Amino acid sequence: MTVLSAPVRKPLRRHLAALRRQHEEDVARGAGSVALPGALAVEYPGAKREWAWQSVFPATRHHVDRASGERRRHHVHESAIQRALKAAVHRSGIGKRATCHTLRHSFATHLLEAGQDIRTVQELLGHKDIRTTMVYTHVLNRGALGVLSPADRLGRSTQPLRE
Repeated sequence: MTVLSAPVRKPLRRHLAALRRQHEEDVARGAGSVALPGALAVEYPGAKREWAWQSVFPATRHHVDRASGERRRHHVHESAIQRALKAAVHRSGIGKRATCHTLRHSFATHLLEAGQDIRTVQELLGHKDIRTTMVYTHVLNRGALGVLSPADRLGRSTQPLRE
């Protein structure tokens, strides 16, 4: 589960429409199946070619499954995303190291800075233990447990006391 920013909805719809056409072409050529989790392949033998089971970010090439002999298209490999991000960071001229995990940290931190509760952030990140999510509160300039003063929530900032 994740959040989806409004500006990416239309491009995502176009992307999915193009993928659906690609999938239909794959099926017409005798490919287009995916490996299904658990016993679903046995229980629903036709599901492996259904659009609903296809990856949102598929690999560019097919592979032949050794066991079944079927031509399949896996999801894009995480290393491809990592390489693309590394190249983008290099092109941007950012002088610091940034990885996919950096984006995850940034996502969590921004949610907390925007006032999202820690349990929501925990669920979005998929953490089983809240202590893992609590790591992100250390970067916030807030009081204990990431709590803001009610005056800050109302848009009134508190000024530090001058001695």
